[in-house]
Amino acid sequence: MTPSITVSINPETGGFPLRIEGIGSSGDGIAHHDDQTVFVPGALPGEDVRVRMSGRDVELIHIEKPSPDRVAPPCSLFGKCGGCSLQHLSLPAVLDWKTNRVVHALNDAGFEDLPDPLRFQTVPYTRRRMDFAVQRVPGGVVIGLHQRNGDPVDMTECHVLHPDLFALLTPLREVLSSLGSLTGRGSMIVNLLDSGPDLTFSTPAQLTSVDRTKLAAFAKAHGIPRISWQDPKSGGIETVAHSAAIRLRFADADTAPPPAAFLQATKDAEQAISAAVVGGIPPLNRKDIIVELFAGCGTLTFPLAEKGRVLAYEGNETATATLKAASGGRRVDAYGRDLGRQPLLPQDLKTARAVVLDPPYIGAGPQMVPLARSAVKDIVYVSCNPGALVKDTRALKAAGYSVLSWTVVDQFLWSTEVEAVVVFTRDAKRLKRESSRRSRIDLSHSD
Repeated sequence: MTPSITVSINPETGGFPLRIEGIGSSGDGIAHHDDQTVFVPGALPGEDVRVRMSGRDVELIHIEKPSPDRVAPPCSLFGKCGGCSLQHLSLPAVLDWKTNRVVHALNDAGFEDLPDPLRFQTVPYTRRRMDFAVQRVPGGVVIGLHQRNGDPVDMTECHVLHPDLFALLTPLREVLSSLGSLTGRGSMIVNLLDSGPDLTFSTPAQLTSVDRTKLAAFAKAHGIPRISWQDPKSGGIETVAHSAAIRLRFADADTAPPPAAFLQATKDAEQAISAAVVGGIPPLNRKDIIVELFAGCGTLTFPLAEKGRVLAYEGNETATATLKAASGGRRVDAYGRDLGRQPLLPQDLKTARAVVLDPPYIGAGPQMVPLARSAVKDIVYVSCNPGALVKDTRALKAAGYSVLSWTVVDQFLWSTEVEAVVVFTRDAKRLKRESSRRSRIDLSHSD
């Protein structure tokens, strides 16, 4: 269990003294003892602490010297619920730490002397997408997130989830507890679209006709346009209730995302990412081609179409269908293509003025080598995983690209997750203009 600021057990009870040197990728404090790296849940850099250790299990028992960045966690579930791991760290310090994660990733890929980043941090109560665990327990149903290496914790409080979604949890517990198909543990993906909440359930057993009737009545009572069910074995999704049009707007385009569609976690973070991506594109004529890889349902596609013609590639069939349906009359051509198995080759990119890619968590994989070998001068990479960013962008460094600008986006508040938008270029004129611009800014600041 991750302890909160209130941990203060008398050090006379024993334990090892440690000095915390940093924070690991899972949010634990990092220290060293007997030439071994020790991960201390709940500890922060610069703190002197005492811990108990039993094998790999480490328990923080006393904070002798707290960090000036330590704060009281706002949520009473912190330390139990696995959704947040850094609520004991002030939000400015969280953003600094996430920025440093991206710095280290770019440095590891070979990019030194980075320009100053732009940074964005979302605010509490704005999370519009969440994957819940659902579990039947004696007397009812638990809906929440898994505790560390344990069962889900009932979400009776949440400081990240949008209020419209949190308000649904109580009536959802009631209706789910009445479903015969929920015989044990299930799951639920909730998206807050412009048209309202969109729910996708998975239960151990098939839905009965009575279950379907109950879910349809629930959707009607709570103004939910669509409820879907996903088969845990096949992964197939079917619509259980559909009472209104599904709508999510990107730039000037209304899309109808499929059930359980990927969304950026918050609307304001989506806008920050989109602004950074569009801002990273060089000046174009309206007919110039932007190739977009891993396009999804069009989060970036339609904002990019305001700058040039977009050739958008996506491997998921339902996302591709969504993108095609919304592309009519716009400067967008959507293509279904598995870029892991069939990456675009350099000759496929010869007409591209710029490339934008927003790969999955594991990275762009086989697509990076042909991309680096292409003649494209400008690439905008959207990262949700610093580890993948390192692996993917080493090829760009070897191919002569430099970092023109980068933006850090903290949209998973109090978690260890971080997004970044990195603009790479090997256009000497563009690099020179940017260098001159920074010099002017530095001179104005020195005055």
